[in-house]
Amino acid sequence: MQSLGDHDKTLNKDVSQLQVYFYDFKNNFNMTYPISTAASDITSSFNLDVTRRLIFFVPGFKSNINRKAEELMRQTFRDVPNTYLIIIDHSAYTSVTGGKAESYSRSVSYVYYIGAVLGRFLADLRAKGFPSSKIHCVGHSLGSQMLGYAGSAYLNITSEKVWRITGIDPAGPCFSNSFIEDQIRSGLAEYVEVYHCNAGGLGTTSVLADADFFLNKGNKQPDCSSGVIPVKGDSDQAKCSHKACIRMWAKTVHLPGAYLAWSCSSYKSFSEGRCAANEVTIAGYSNPGNATGVFYASTDGYGI
Repeated sequence: MQSLGDHDKTLNKDVSQLQVYFYDFKNNFNMTYPISTAASDITSSFNLDVTRRLIFFVPGFKSNINRKAEELMRQTFRDVPNTYLIIIDHSAYTSVTGGKAESYSRSVSYVYYIGAVLGRFLADLRAKGFPSSKIHCVGHSLGSQMLGYAGSAYLNITSEKVWRITGIDPAGPCFSNSFIEDQIRSGLAEYVEVYHCNAGGLGTTSVLADADFFLNKGNKQPDCSSGVIPVKGDSDQAKCSHKACIRMWAKTVHLPGAYLAWSCSSYKSFSEGRCAANEVTIAGYSNPGNATGVFYASTDGYGI
């Protein structure tokens, strides 16, 4: 149940224990920095190639640098040319200590503060010469909602927008019914895209991005056990679908045309073929970023 405290921006919470993991796979370089000095530490370690794209990944609740999602991102971008990868570890504030519900509520209360600091970090990189047009922020679950605040802070500081924000099944509980300014949304990057995989469960039902992609209906994914998604979304099926979203998105990095998505008013219309003549675009990493609205895509044939 959402409380006003979940999104209280007046508490001045300390998030100095955020860790920044920087990877330059081309030069076999990886380092870890505290958030307070990360921008200066990275830029003083070596000259950043400003022609490369920066993939800035922010994971979700109960994450840490050694979990599967983080390793998947490392493996996915290890051999992608002309990219840097940064992974944020915010587990000092978002791990489970005590009951799950209490831990999640506490984690939500840190989202604004973490997001604002991440935005300032990216703005510091911009001040040191790294262009906004090369910054691609990718978040999963709670990390997606953090990126909403990060994009806003970056814009306020630099008067520029990062190139893209990708929300992978943004967290639903405590967000779906909150004010728009507390959610990932359009206007915070040159292009904002959201991928829905467990909408109404662990993922949000809100449609607020430039483009919202519903994969396989958007609430239950293939190979995840059947069943009704509970309101609070904490079932094995919900967790399976929520986590599958990262794997499906990551797959598109190396299979750029894998998931075609059609503009459509509902999954029923999409599944019945009534949107075949509508606008079509590519879902995933190679999304050209020129389509807006609600899109549906099937991942059949590619697995997760």
